[in-house]
Amino acid sequence: MLPSSLTRLLSSLLIWTPQEALFRLWKVPLPTSNALTFQLRHQHATTPEAHVVFSDVRANSALLHSRDRTYSIATRRIKAARPTSQEQFQFARTRSRLFKENVLVEWDEDEIEAPDVEKRATLLELAKMTNNAYLEPGEAGWYELDQEWTVSYPFGWEPDEDGFRGHVFATPDNSTVVLSIKGTSMGFIGGGGPTAKKDKFNDNLLFSCCCARVDWTWTTVCDCYRGGWKCDQECLERALVDDSLFYTVGTGLYNNLTYMYPDSNIWIIGHSLGGGLASLLGATFGVPVVSFESPGEKLASTRLHLPQPPSTHAHITHVYHTADPAAMGTCNGVLSSCALAGYALETRCHLGRSIVYDTVTNLSWAVDIRKHGIVSVIEEVLNHTWPPSEEIGREVPAAEIEEDCVECFSWEFGDFPPASIPTNASVHRSTCRECS
Repeated sequence: MLPSSLTRLLSSLLIWTPQEALFRLWKVPLPTSNALTFQLRHQHATTPEAHVVFSDVRANSALLHSRDRTYSIATRRIKAARPTSQEQFQFARTRSRLFKENVLVEWDEDEIEAPDVEKRATLLELAKMTNNAYLEPGEAGWYELDQEWTVSYPFGWEPDEDGFRGHVFATPDNSTVVLSIKGTSMGFIGGGGPTAKKDKFNDNLLFSCCCARVDWTWTTVCDCYRGGWKCDQECLERALVDDSLFYTVGTGLYNNLTYMYPDSNIWIIGHSLGGGLASLLGATFGVPVVSFESPGEKLASTRLHLPQPPSTHAHITHVYHTADPAAMGTCNGVLSSCALAGYALETRCHLGRSIVYDTVTNLSWAVDIRKHGIVSVIEEVLNHTWPPSEEIGREVPAAEIEEDCVECFSWEFGDFPPASIPTNASVHRSTCRECS
């Protein structure tokens, strides 16, 4: 017998609007432009044992009845390449990683409803959603949004929970669900908190060139460094597939969402680390993604052996500005602000297309890691019109592919077995010892 909470949740999924029914029955193309209203339905998190948990907003909660807890977002139809079969996709990943084989993956090019990233109001609302992923509803700093999304009861937001966190928003008819993933809780950006250690571990594993080996004083997050500028590629790839890492947890979370909302269109958003994870999940499942101020995740996608579609990842959009050294890939080196805080954010290349606000040129901003925070992006960039775009009849900068992007060029990656490590070099385990 199903638990009563799950029964109530499944019952809420049986909403089917008459308009949607007609579209499906007669196969009429959906409108090319629309606006969706969302409500916050769930908070999500992981336990210390890497189990995904959800918390729903209770039906009598004031959050569900507040006009200020909803979000209205303009949409558009886009074409996205999705793997025909996740089993085939994961099989191809495994054969590529273990045997260096190229297994053919079949792709479906579907027309799906996605956020209209050419509209400033859309980016602003989604950015507010990513900010709220750091907070519990009603907590100081929570943005009151438009009238269309709801929250659910909190799982994993107890003080002793220290893993993957965020919120789930949904339209009233459950046609579209937005997974908002919390990014890094950095002390010098805004808080720290119980997830800070695991956030840093995932940052340093995903966005560093080689296990966060910045110089000899650093304790690496995996034992793949082989002296000099050499790094063992196979070791790096093994380190990224651990079950407790946020990408693996995220795939489980996405699968849980598709079980809870089997007929819904799912979007994924996030800021910083959360944006990088959103992009990797979008590349895995072929769903729309909007990421804010994420370090480059393209290198991580190759190390995870994510098969690439025949066309570019048109459904993945990155939004960042030029004064953020983390997103620009310039917050590196022993004396960088990131390194001084213990972060090796060395990558710079992004999947999909990027909307880049040149705040250095147009706003005379200095490059400063304090501009990495999502509140700065909301209040100082997206809350205002962008004159350079308006001059050419646009609301935001054009989304463009990052051509000829190069990163980690000083490193040599290859087959360097542990025996080749110099005798005076230290070896570190590929687990987050600080996280336990």
